Amino acid sequence: MTGFKPDCAKAAVRASPNFNERRDGRKPDALILHYTAMETGESAEDWLCSPVSEVSCHYLVHEDGRVVQMVPEAGRAWHAGKGSWNGESDVNSFSIGIEIVNPGHRFGYPDFPVTQIEAVIQLCHDICRRHSIPPRRVLAHSDTAPGRKIDPGEKFPWGLLARRGIGHLVEPSPLTDGENLALGRRGEAVEELQRQLAAYGYGIAPSGQFDKETETVVAAFQRHFRPARVDGIADPSTRDTLARLLAALPG
Repeated sequence: MTGFKPDCAKAAVRASPNFNERRDGRKPDALILHYTAMETGESAEDWLCSPVSEVSCHYLVHEDGRVVQMVPEAGRAWHAGKGSWNGESDVNSFSIGIEIVNPGHRFGYPDFPVTQIEAVIQLCHDICRRHSIPPRRVLAHSDTAPGRKIDPGEKFPWGLLARRGIGHLVEPSPLTDGENLALGRRGEAVEELQRQLAAYGYGIAPSGQFDKETETVVAAFQRHFRPARVDGIADPSTRDTLARLLAALPG
């Protein structure tokens, strides 16, 4: 594929060969946000378009706000890899992927520029409107692949996006003292935590045992919804934020 008409009018096109058809006729009903984790936007763009990489995305948003589309939205871009959400494991087939240029945690993890975030917001609005993607289906890569991925990370301004109508969020509960659920705990409180995480969409089975998997999923939840402290410990702030997030979902 040498070129195609962009789905978003403001996007330039640089076609990537790294995509195929969505499986079982699946239509996109989720939006996954990533960071590139490479030192420059140019190197990230080249990598996402290289047949050697076997990775891609639908859109890349540069630090100066330029938007590049690499795969038509109808196509299955190879952006999410192994993961799951709400019981579905083929994340690439049900989602549209946006890579946001940022070197990530390995290279200092700078703040996301205002111009870049404004472009991300406009792009998200356009995609969600055309595909009727609900707020709760705008996700971090780390939500669908806890532990394996941590992007776009705790500095990503989810609160700003939510105030502009993108994504589902509640104001995080303040950090307070109280009972913590952490590695080694067992019992009904742990099982309820796991049930609530699964109810929101995370790939975790209720067992009543706070194991490493639970710690990893809790950290992923914190990274998106309670970023003030990302440690995998289900403290009162984390548990209250999760409960209110569930309560705020449309009936």
